[in-house]
Amino acid sequence: MRVLKFGGTSVADAKCLRRVQNIVLNYHDSKTSLFVVVSAFSGITDLLISMTDKAVDNQEYKPLLKTFRGKVNEIAEELLSAGLYQTIKSDLEENHSVLENLLSGVSLIQEASKRTRDYILSFGERNCAFIFSHYLNQSKIPSEYVDARKYIKTDDSYGAARVNFPVTNKAINELDKKGTCYVVTGFIGSDLVSGRTTTLGRGGSDYSAAIFAAAINANGLEIWTDVDGVLTSDPRKVTNAYPIKELSYEEAMEMSHFGAKVLYSPTIRPVREKEIPIHIKNTFNPKHTGTLIHKENNKSDKIISGLSAIDNVALVTLAGTGMQGVSGIASRFFGCLAKEAINIIMITQASSEHSITVAVMQNDSGNAKAVLEEEFSFEIKRKLVDPIRVYDSNSIIAIIGSNMINSPGVAGTLFNILGKNGINIEAIAQGSSELNISFAVNQKSTIKALNAIHDAFFLSQFKTVHVYMIGIGLIGSTLLQQIQDNIESIKNDSGIDIAINGISNSKKMLVSETSIDIETYKNTLDNDGVAADINEFIKTMISHNHAHSIFIDCTASTHVVPSYTKILSHNIAISTPNKIAFSSSMQEYIKIKAIASKHRTPFNFETNVGAGLPIISTLKAMTGSGDKITKIEAVLSGSLSYIFNNYNSDVLFHDVIKKAQELGYTEPDPREDLSGNDVRRKLLILARESGLSLEEKEIDIVSFLPDGAMEASSVDEFYKLVKAKDEHFKTKINAAESTNQKLRFIARLENNKAKISLEQVGPESPFYGLSGSDNIISFSSKRYNNSPLVIRGPGAGADVTAAGVLAEIINMSKEI
Repeated sequence: MRVLKFGGTSVADAKCLRRVQNIVLNYHDSKTSLFVVVSAFSGITDLLISMTDKAVDNQEYKPLLKTFRGKVNEIAEELLSAGLYQTIKSDLEENHSVLENLLSGVSLIQEASKRTRDYILSFGERNCAFIFSHYLNQSKIPSEYVDARKYIKTDDSYGAARVNFPVTNKAINELDKKGTCYVVTGFIGSDLVSGRTTTLGRGGSDYSAAIFAAAINANGLEIWTDVDGVLTSDPRKVTNAYPIKELSYEEAMEMSHFGAKVLYSPTIRPVREKEIPIHIKNTFNPKHTGTLIHKENNKSDKIISGLSAIDNVALVTLAGTGMQGVSGIASRFFGCLAKEAINIIMITQASSEHSITVAVMQNDSGNAKAVLEEEFSFEIKRKLVDPIRVYDSNSIIAIIGSNMINSPGVAGTLFNILGKNGINIEAIAQGSSELNISFAVNQKSTIKALNAIHDAFFLSQFKTVHVYMIGIGLIGSTLLQQIQDNIESIKNDSGIDIAINGISNSKKMLVSETSIDIETYKNTLDNDGVAADINEFIKTMISHNHAHSIFIDCTASTHVVPSYTKILSHNIAISTPNKIAFSSSMQEYIKIKAIASKHRTPFNFETNVGAGLPIISTLKAMTGSGDKITKIEAVLSGSLSYIFNNYNSDVLFHDVIKKAQELGYTEPDPREDLSGNDVRRKLLILARESGLSLEEKEIDIVSFLPDGAMEASSVDEFYKLVKAKDEHFKTKINAAESTNQKLRFIARLENNKAKISLEQVGPESPFYGLSGSDNIISFSSKRYNNSPLVIRGPGAGADVTAAGVLAEIINMSKEI
């Protein structure tokens, strides 16, 4: 024998009930009984509660009653043949009349006791079971309507009655006609003494099904709902949540206590005693295997099985030096809360006995504070203990799993990932069973915490990284194209799913809590974007509070940089090719570094110096391992590298610059490259990263341009001047070629002094063989004294710079 339970969404309307009928048909066997427990039609219970409340308040409830009556009759008429509908219509109308009279009485006395409310609520399940039973008979499945009030006997605790199992089990066991499908009303029972209707509390229909399953020693209990089983977390909060194949009873109990919506703790207890397996299945996807709950421990290789959260929680703390070594404090503390029926969700106490903190539902916090103040008034007045403290707006999060037992490092991983995402733990508790670690966080951080933990414990195949990008010019747009082209390989190779949640150019911005489609981002930005505002962009990004967030600054703007510290302080990582932040004042450099370090938030700026070349990371690896940089020599401008690699005595210097500009190697005004200012910023960053305290003005640039070039009124005028003074450049190139040397624009740092100039180098120099737009950098150090460490490769172009930023996104994703 089996028991199937169908929830409100499964029996929402006639279409849903036909789907349920198909499922029941697959289980029907003429040789054994089948029990089908049903909830009320979807929305009906809420209607009954609303019309009761309105009747109590002497408001107009009859329109709701009309809606209720209409929905019940509509489902019956649509589901049943015309003849059968007419046969049972009088029974339905009689029910409606009884309900109407009840509500009329409530309206007259403007009061509805728990007992009255229980009776009113019973009309939901009774109508559903009655109609569905007739529909099964019509479908040639022998069926019998079972009003559970005749079988489930309880005490008189209306609203959440306690079941008398000996009497209930005996009554249920009288129902055993082979081949009969019993359609049972969920949620309701009756007072053993008075026979009045009672309800079984939260999850009452599931509980009803478990009661019947335990009473008949069923082969299994199946709970049919609208999801594919018990999920690793609440899918409304964790986007990557997925169904768990199996759970032990203990794991399921823990998850149900902490808010798993398809599980209720009372449901598990009766079947656990009889070792009856529970199967959570999806009515709308019946082929899915769902979740099996049984006595076996979880065989999964995952350390944790799932995580749950309870919102709207308050922390109540009693603390004071007068508690230490005093017996009976805990007894008084918990005793006075118990007298007021205040449920405690979590307990934590310092080993010093200095404080006790409990978590209660927020709507109980005021009462808890009042009764504790009264209980400890003597100690508070004499300052033996501090005034009772209440911290509202918290959530309790629990990570659950039998595989946590004897698995070292679980708590360490948990705390590490929360710390990386800037989530503070307010209180923590772990039972000796090691099945559950529970902790409190500010409710604003709940979703972020759940997603971060979910990814950290590899509960999902991919870690979702949320990217917010300002600057979608040449580098930014290239980066977006590279993400689009490589999104699948990045997911498969690195396990990282990049979601673009914010984009902005100089005119418009679009910041979305959900991912923006990269393929259509230009049209989306044009059509749905709002006026660009850096402060509003960052404010919205922070408000999303996504775990694993990265901010990308692909601008050369000074306006974005002041926001870096705010972004880092909210534990949002940064990657940027914008050199302004770390080439500004030393004070600003130190400030940003300190904020990033304090919040343990990655700030990567590899592309500041060598586009996609691993220059800064190599420098950090050297200094981080104790090496001391003694000299840096480098060609750090891809544009100038291209220009001098292609300049010779047979061409005009003017033409080479023009070609470099056409290829996109220079800025629109090539003087920005030719001035050497960009190289100075790069060398300054390298100097600081090597440990020097250096300001930009301390780096000398020896200009190679003719007089007046930098002062030209326009780019066109500049080009005219360069062309007119070609002999200035010819003199330099001829001098170099005459001695088999080449011109290179070299940055040098040695003996704490920095200089940038155009030099002649011979074949023995590592700079001699440069080609294209390659950069080259030579590190001499205590370790690399006789032979310097040399890095060479493309140092200019949107492709390599964007690729460098993309590499940083992937690498940072593994850290955050």
